[in-house]
Amino acid sequence: MGQQHEEAAMNATEARTELFALVKRAELEGCTTLIHKHRERALLAPLDRLPAARKADAFPSHALSAAQRDLGELITLAAQGQPQVLRRSRTPVAVLLPVDTTSGAPSSATTAHTGAVPAGGAVNSPHNPDRDSAPRRLATLGDAISAVLASGPTGGPTFGLPGLDAATGGLQPGRLTLVAAAPNVGGSLLGLAAARQTALVDNHRVLYAASGPNQADIMRRIISAETGGDYPRLKQGCLTTHEQQVAQELVQAPLLIDDGSELTAEAIAETAPYVQDLALVVVDRLQAAHNARLPLSGDRLPDASQVLAGLARTLHVPVLAIVDSADPTLLGLLDADVMLTLGPTEDPAKVRVTISERDFGAIGSAYLSPDLLHARFLDAGAPAERTGGERPERSLGSAVERELADAALPYTSGARQGLPASVTHVLAALRTVLANGNQEALAELGPSLAETAAAPPQLPDDAESRRLAAALNAYTTAVSAGAPGQAAAVQPSAGSGHVPDDEDDAEAEVELQPGDEEDEPEGAPFPALKLLKDAVGRSKMHPIRVIRIEERESGPWPLISEHMDGEPRWVHPDVTSTRVPFIRENGKRVRRDQLDVPAFFGEGVLCLIDRNGSYPSACSAVPLAPNKLLHTGSLEAFDKASAGIYLIDIPEWNRTDMPHPLGRIIERPDEQGRVWVTTPHIKQLVKLVREGHLAAMPAIHDSWTGKANESLLKPFYEAARKARIELVQADGDPYKAYKTRLSIALRLLWPKRKEQRSPFWRPDWRMSMVAEASVRHWTVAFKAVQEGHQLIALRNVDAAVFWTPPGTPPDTYRIGTGFGEVKAKFIKPGEMIPEGDD
Repeated sequence: MGQQHEEAAMNATEARTELFALVKRAELEGCTTLIHKHRERALLAPLDRLPAARKADAFPSHALSAAQRDLGELITLAAQGQPQVLRRSRTPVAVLLPVDTTSGAPSSATTAHTGAVPAGGAVNSPHNPDRDSAPRRLATLGDAISAVLASGPTGGPTFGLPGLDAATGGLQPGRLTLVAAAPNVGGSLLGLAAARQTALVDNHRVLYAASGPNQADIMRRIISAETGGDYPRLKQGCLTTHEQQVAQELVQAPLLIDDGSELTAEAIAETAPYVQDLALVVVDRLQAAHNARLPLSGDRLPDASQVLAGLARTLHVPVLAIVDSADPTLLGLLDADVMLTLGPTEDPAKVRVTISERDFGAIGSAYLSPDLLHARFLDAGAPAERTGGERPERSLGSAVERELADAALPYTSGARQGLPASVTHVLAALRTVLANGNQEALAELGPSLAETAAAPPQLPDDAESRRLAAALNAYTTAVSAGAPGQAAAVQPSAGSGHVPDDEDDAEAEVELQPGDEEDEPEGAPFPALKLLKDAVGRSKMHPIRVIRIEERESGPWPLISEHMDGEPRWVHPDVTSTRVPFIRENGKRVRRDQLDVPAFFGEGVLCLIDRNGSYPSACSAVPLAPNKLLHTGSLEAFDKASAGIYLIDIPEWNRTDMPHPLGRIIERPDEQGRVWVTTPHIKQLVKLVREGHLAAMPAIHDSWTGKANESLLKPFYEAARKARIELVQADGDPYKAYKTRLSIALRLLWPKRKEQRSPFWRPDWRMSMVAEASVRHWTVAFKAVQEGHQLIALRNVDAAVFWTPPGTPPDTYRIGTGFGEVKAKFIKPGEMIPEGDD
């Protein structure tokens, strides 16, 4: 009966204690051990006794640590004729066999009559009764029906998003669900939504395996989603008192995070059995692009998905994994049980989630609204999640206020960009306050809303922007007539136009018109466009001026945004900034900044610095890639011979006397807390690290680059500088025409509107040029601060305010009318700060 092979015999308790040593003996010496548990017996044997056990997925397999814990159950299964493979990491090392298997005489547990199959029993093929595989356990149809009826409705975890939960039926135990979304769409936030709902609301235990974000990132996203606090601010470590209280309340939440290095699917599968009462496993994330530092990436994903699917079936828990790609070829290789694919809709404030099942294809869909500023999704059309307490039974706020919150959603959700950070924050706060039913907070927000509506930002000419402009205008009308809460009858029209009563000439950018793409006529004061085309045409690198239309929706181009300019919008934290009404000499109503400086700053005045020609000056040496950008992926270090765009972590900046070196870029991180930057900002960070102002260079997680050239636009700069010297003296119409054509030419590098014709279409050139101007502006101000000057405010690419003795601007600036030089003006504290042509 196989006793001749046995060198030892012991009970299950003894074997559990000695399991690692017994496996080692079986592996190295070929020894077998008979293990008995009551009347059940199994043989711990070397793999030579069952060669088929070496094949992946041929039999159930268990990591040694899990097998030691569950040894009693494994003995029972083996005794019933189901071999159990034991493995060290992914390598099979021994097998538990039914005792009769080694003698060739099948035991009663594995014998079945060839003509009958017992319900729930096992059977071997009658054609090969001696094959080296275990009998399969078969269930009757009645068994299956009974199991379904007994289980009732699915009681698994949900996302906490009613529309999506209704479409999916929740997360099914024993199944692998994949969330597929391109980078920056927010796929990770669906994994976080399921984890938040399961751990924080349902109080069930969640294992969150993080391959990408770390535990600090995850915690900040949870706090942002739960409180409605801005994630970019939390990323910098700035928490309000309420947010700190919420963080303390979450300390005991049953959410376990594994963000360790070398996180593999096998490591997750080995860890999960040790988590008691585990309800959900979230894997964030599977990275489509290969990364040598991330095991869950590249061509290792198909194997990883098989391991995760096995984990789901073995533990009978749902496993939810996020993959940062919607490529059908890759998704087909991953072969999940359920697939949730996120895709865009015609409404940029919504994304569509398509639900597919293996063998059935698409079975349903749901719509969500991305609220990336608060690290979460909302049900499309539904108000924000409550962040404490129940939702009010009646809607808070007037119709005007609710319309303003809805009209602003494309911008506050992160689906669209272009609003100043201060405006975005105010409008996002309005939506959160209305959703939470907080009447007191709404009242406190009133003055900020009134200020924002009275000085509306410049917006593009499209339906969404017109709706927001109309809503802002309606709010201003309601304020003029009385409190907005009493003006519910004022209903803005979504299609009504917007005529702002506030123009900020200093910040306004030229609006391109049909015909601007044509060369200037002969005799024009400054043929800027012709000079720009000639400058690019001189290069021996054969620059590509226009990216073809069919290529613009893929590769690096969708990753580039106006937000990458890095312009600072900063006021010293000890200084109070207020927007006050002002009437120009021409009668036009505008609003301007008024800065109140605290007494402990000492005696002084406000010194206003205005840089000349920031954009054309940047053209003197801006690093560009004249040809196409190629995908160069993650980089160990920045290569100064290349230029392009880079995905990096936001470096920590703890100084309070200067804005962050990346300016407003840090306000819109992706779900992993990373941002795309151009070469000028990368070079700036390298310099700050070298000089000891930053602790370390942030990791470059992804990149699109080409061979760098810093002189591509230099001939244009030289021509613009020479013309300025001549025309600034003449002033009048020729100088105004010079400034206008200069702005038009540089804007044509990347027109805002798709329908605008242009001899250029290079978003990377345009944003690198603007970023270079921002970097130079920041660097000169930082030099002044290092030399002891007190910076009060820094904004855009040309405006700075210092606190100085009367008539003494910081000596780090050169006073003059040339490019790179500045104009200085002095005003008393509390006076309105003029802008543009004031």
